[in-house]
Amino acid sequence: MRPYLILVHRELRGYLYALSSYVTVAAVLFLLGLGFVSLLEAFNGETLNAPLTEVFYDTMYFWLVWLVTPPVITMRLFAQERATGTFETLMTAPVGDATVVLAKFTAAFGFYLVTWLPLLLCLAVVRGYIPEHHPLEWRPVASTFLGIALLGGGYVAMGCLASALTRSQILAAVLALAMGVTLFLVSFLRSSVGAGTGWLAAVVNHVSLLTHMENFVRGVVDTRPVVFHLSLTAWLVFLTVKVVESRRWK
Repeated sequence: MRPYLILVHRELRGYLYALSSYVTVAAVLFLLGLGFVSLLEAFNGETLNAPLTEVFYDTMYFWLVWLVTPPVITMRLFAQERATGTFETLMTAPVGDATVVLAKFTAAFGFYLVTWLPLLLCLAVVRGYIPEHHPLEWRPVASTFLGIALLGGGYVAMGCLASALTRSQILAAVLALAMGVTLFLVSFLRSSVGAGTGWLAAVVNHVSLLTHMENFVRGVVDTRPVVFHLSLTAWLVFLTVKVVESRRWK
């Protein structure tokens, strides 16, 4: 446990000292703020018939942040180590490959959650303009952040895998973004095959990220997407461990 905590602290310190981390947080804050400003202008003086989180979920800003942030956060994890030559030093340290991967994943996932904290600030600002007899419900907010964490865990793990496959940070980011966008685009198949009864419709509905997040932003927590995203994250982390193990012997 001690080597794991030391490595997590090392990775988090790397995020704190990197200018790109603050640029990422600033960009996310700008996009989230822009999204909420556009919503306030669109619904100014009108009554919302759905939770605020569900309305924001339908904007492009939400998905833009969710798709782009993990590749940017994770592209340096292994690629930078290999490019600078510190990967060999890390691999010769008395620590297992799984510990290294889990530590890097934990730090990246923690920073990913930090980048979404401005969403709470936006909700707090909106709450100040809501009448007292129409309070902001906590359940959709809590389930929304649960969905952001679950879906983001898989995408952060995807970024870790992409970073372990190459020594180029740019290539790692592009590869992670390509994998993430591909999985995201599968969700749009539900409009054509999702209404069927065959095995293909069942698969599309099971992996549809839009359906999963749609339930979370409404305050509905279904165990099936929870298990799916935890399993996806674990599988991608396992693949990353295997890639790192193969790199050790090259």
